[in-house]
Amino acid sequence: MGALLKLSRRIDSLNEFVGRWLAWLVLAAVLISAANATVRKVFDTSSNAFLEIQWYLFAAVFLLAAGYTLLRQEHVKIDVVLHNFSRPTQVKVEIFGFLAFLLPFVFAIISLVWPLVIGAYRSGEMSSNAGGLIRWPVFALVPIGFALLGLQGTSELIKRVAFLKGLIDDPGKKKQEKTAEEELAEAIRLREEGAKP
Repeated sequence: MGALLKLSRRIDSLNEFVGRWLAWLVLAAVLISAANATVRKVFDTSSNAFLEIQWYLFAAVFLLAAGYTLLRQEHVKIDVVLHNFSRPTQVKVEIFGFLAFLLPFVFAIISLVWPLVIGAYRSGEMSSNAGGLIRWPVFALVPIGFALLGLQGTSELIKRVAFLKGLIDDPGKKKQEKTAEEELAEAIRLREEGAKP
């Protein structure tokens, strides 16, 4: 189990790195959007490539961050029954969900999309819009994003089995760090407590 937990930590590190790096793509998309709007208003011209790169960046953030979102326990969970059960029972249901739904779904999507990526790459498929971009890089985001999600699903599966064996703390808790506002409030509170006689 130790080797599997080590693998899990490496997968977590990979998705943590990817998730933090993707934040820069959001900034890039905003800057490109602002530049495109400025050029359109000031010079009365625009480029489909600028519009499409914004879509590509959005797709990259959405698809590649799925594993990071799972790592952070931020996926939407609709729980109308499960909360009534003990935590070990909940973890067993989560394990079933990973094995029966998430991992097979990831495999199916990658299997279905990969031939499209290869076909678009070989044909040099371009956007049908004038001045548009090549398509295969954005198509490739789908299998890459699902591979990261599948890896994180594997990591979460390992952690849940380790939790049931009593080797680690509950991996299903959200990994929340303090927000900037919470850190500021705590700093003010500590400063006020330090000023009291």
